[in-house]
Amino acid sequence: MNYDRILIRYGEISTKGRNRKKFVDKLRKSVRIALAPFPMIKIRAERDRMYVLVNGENVQEIIKSLKNIFGIQSLSPAIRVERDLEQMKEAALSLVRSLYKGGQTFKISPKRSDKSFELDTAGINHTFGGHILENIPGIKVDVKNPDINLKIEVLSEAIYMSCENILGAGGLPVGSSGKAMLMLSGGIDSPVAGYLTMKRGVEIEAVHFFSPPYTSERSKEKVIDLAKKLAEIFGSMKLHIVPFTAIQQSIKEQIPENYSMTTTRRFMLRITDEIRKKQEGLAIITGDNLGQVASQTLESMYAINDVTNTPILRPLLTMDKNDIIKIAKDIDTYDISIRPFEDCCTIFVPSSPKTKPKKEKVQHYESFFDFETLIQEAVQGTEVLTIRPDSKEQPSEFEGLF
Repeated sequence: MNYDRILIRYGEISTKGRNRKKFVDKLRKSVRIALAPFPMIKIRAERDRMYVLVNGENVQEIIKSLKNIFGIQSLSPAIRVERDLEQMKEAALSLVRSLYKGGQTFKISPKRSDKSFELDTAGINHTFGGHILENIPGIKVDVKNPDINLKIEVLSEAIYMSCENILGAGGLPVGSSGKAMLMLSGGIDSPVAGYLTMKRGVEIEAVHFFSPPYTSERSKEKVIDLAKKLAEIFGSMKLHIVPFTAIQQSIKEQIPENYSMTTTRRFMLRITDEIRKKQEGLAIITGDNLGQVASQTLESMYAINDVTNTPILRPLLTMDKNDIIKIAKDIDTYDISIRPFEDCCTIFVPSSPKTKPKKEKVQHYESFFDFETLIQEAVQGTEVLTIRPDSKEQPSEFEGLF
């Protein structure tokens, strides 16, 4: 079937009131970025839905790109028909016939938004259902569980027909809920945390802590590959790579071993917060999962959070690890995350880290050394890359800003 457009349904955006246009504009931007490889397409956004005019491009490839865009509840390849009964009947027959296989069933699902149309809902069912039954031998009607569901939508300007309802990614368009910084390690959890936060409309920039020579270039490449996967959602993403070696060495020398992990996380959070301020972000995202490791107990989170008043988003906090792994596999980050290259979170790990650290104690230990100078040097030395899907990273226009 030669579809001429793809109908996009908004889903959650439809619940918005006066600010709906802002969400629709963000979704249109996401669609335009995702469909950049298809130069002939045209996008038409309306209050209740969006249309992608195909103009000869590959419909299935366009659908593949659209399925991953947050803010799209569902989509359907469709045809536009003039308000002429004979043309409509032949179009409906052609559409069903292109999908029909022997013994299958069908039903008609009319939506008559324009009440001036000559047929009411029952009339549409009778007219088009009868025409299909007369012209496709063996086909039967099943109104509860049909193999083919022909949707006929009557609008004032035209008629739209479709048979497929393809689920989209749901959620809200990226950027409609502001921007936040993702603390991106090379593990399984943080990319999933970034993905779920983007699904709620948050634009993300990633911050990664790099400690050569203890962490290798391969570990850096691993994080860049994870960033590429997340960048597929919005077309590009900034990755801030923080030099962390001097700070980690100083922590090892100056802080009691059982508190070194708590101090490490506190300084990571402080540096991320400094970068957030420069980039005008509104929150920080982590892959913390309650009780999973020593730094993710409630007591540890309390002591670590002490260094900032910025909101910390933890979308994985109460999730089961198997559920996190399933999402990682679904978004194609799992195989990258399990590559055997250490990140800075796994070096200098104490044999018995404190699971219930006291905020006052960690503050006391940190007060004996001038860590502030090292923190500012790390912020100033941060490398900024613009990551695009399946492409080499590029220095950002912000590189050298810090």
